[in-house]
Amino acid sequence: MSRVVSYLRQHTLWVGFAAVLAPLALLLGAQFVWLSRLERVSAIARQAALYNYLEAIGSEVQYFYRSEAERSLNVPASLFTQGRLEKVAAAWKSRPTEGIRRLFLVDYTRQPFGNFLVFNPESGLLEAPLASDESLAIIVACTPWQVLSYRKGRAPASALHVDERNAEERIILNPILDEASGVVGVAGMILDEEYFIKKLLPDAIDHSLPSFFPDVSRVADLGVIVRDAKGTVILSARDDAVAATPAVTTRFPFVFGDWTLSLQSPRTGPERWARAGFHFNMSLSVLLAAALMGGILLALRAANRAMKLSAMKSDFVSNVSHELRTPLASIRVFAELLRLGKAAAPEKVQEYGGFIEGESRRLTRLIDNILDFSRIESGRKSYRLVQTDLHEIVEATVHSFEVHLRRDGPRLLFEGPTAPLPLRPVDPDAITLALHNLLDNAVKYSGKGQEVRIRLAREEDELVIEVRDDGIGIARDEQRRIFERFHRVSTGLLHEVKGSGLGLSIVHHIVQVHGGRVTVDSEPGKGSRFCIRLPLG
Repeated sequence: MSRVVSYLRQHTLWVGFAAVLAPLALLLGAQFVWLSRLERVSAIARQAALYNYLEAIGSEVQYFYRSEAERSLNVPASLFTQGRLEKVAAAWKSRPTEGIRRLFLVDYTRQPFGNFLVFNPESGLLEAPLASDESLAIIVACTPWQVLSYRKGRAPASALHVDERNAEERIILNPILDEASGVVGVAGMILDEEYFIKKLLPDAIDHSLPSFFPDVSRVADLGVIVRDAKGTVILSARDDAVAATPAVTTRFPFVFGDWTLSLQSPRTGPERWARAGFHFNMSLSVLLAAALMGGILLALRAANRAMKLSAMKSDFVSNVSHELRTPLASIRVFAELLRLGKAAAPEKVQEYGGFIEGESRRLTRLIDNILDFSRIESGRKSYRLVQTDLHEIVEATVHSFEVHLRRDGPRLLFEGPTAPLPLRPVDPDAITLALHNLLDNAVKYSGKGQEVRIRLAREEDELVIEVRDDGIGIARDEQRRIFERFHRVSTGLLHEVKGSGLGLSIVHHIVQVHGGRVTVDSEPGKGSRFCIRLPLG
């Protein structure tokens, strides 16, 4: 249990991130399921709307023909029994019908097989039909009623009948019954197919559109297709809809029952419309979730960085406190020995004075690093660049550093350039501080009696200051972080070297200001090589 608590404390930010991610993933999953269901329901609803639209078109056509048939074919049986059929002709003449190619009557009260009469709209009279396909179609359509009348049978309640056995002659019939339910005659009409295609059907399609699709401005956007019994396209609102698979298909409910009415909607099809809505909503949800997760991740990263920085600052304070305490304690001890006269011999006085001077210089370097870092962080650090011979600066810095090394410390070996170097604008104090920090690190992480080699040379268009040691080295994954502020390489059990973690950060800043770069080449156990590379231009 304690291990779990410790792990949670060490990874608080990631635990918080997981705590936010889990409900967000659950929310996205629930939204995906909901949108999937909405897509299916929307597709079904859209499919139903398209089907209802076709049904409305069929209803418009049915209403038109039923109305015309009921108005024109409801003939009283008394006009047949009393022989006054001319009144029917007068009524038909006074009220012309639309969409009807021929009106006719069949009288079974005078002749056993019926007296067939067709209405002539020009003369306004009923006339015997001439032999034609039309006349034959009328005879065939009326045959059942003729047989029933001849046999004196009783007919069911009068109702409109449609005969479409001949696709060229579509007929609506209304049997006329007497009080005893006997058939005394038939009133009928032959439909005008051209009127149906060019006038009635387009009007019905346009009239039904706003009720079902108020957002569609044109019928052409829907792709209405009408085909006859052979599959031939009779009417198409859009050319590209003919080749596409119909979204919904139905038949006309009253007349033209062998024709199909289809609706293809590539632009606003139910599946495509629902799928587009699903993709849009899901994409929007994913983008919002990604933005939210990005914001949370950035916030957690900033918090994690702040926590690491706080820990590094704590280590920095601890290390600096130790760095200050150690030389101060040494100075106090040697000063007390001098004050008490314990060092009477001149060589001892000189030795103790050297220790005091060395520790005071160590304090000065530490304080200078802290002050320089403070100026760099606040943007108040300024540099004075002057044309300088880099050889003089490096040589003087190495000599000054070597003078104050303890006798048992590493030896410094300086290798100067083989030819005079060109002058370059630099800040002598800043370059001295940078080289001093590199030397300090090399000495700290090298063993006693080893060598630290310093080389100054020109390589192509760069001036190179190289500091090489044979110390413990730096792991490859640590090398990219050693120039970060407060960062200190973990040295394991071999060395526990104290420091502020600011030296290499200051070196990196100084070299950048001079337009150069710092490189490191190191392997654990094989030492390190730091190079300051300054361009000549």
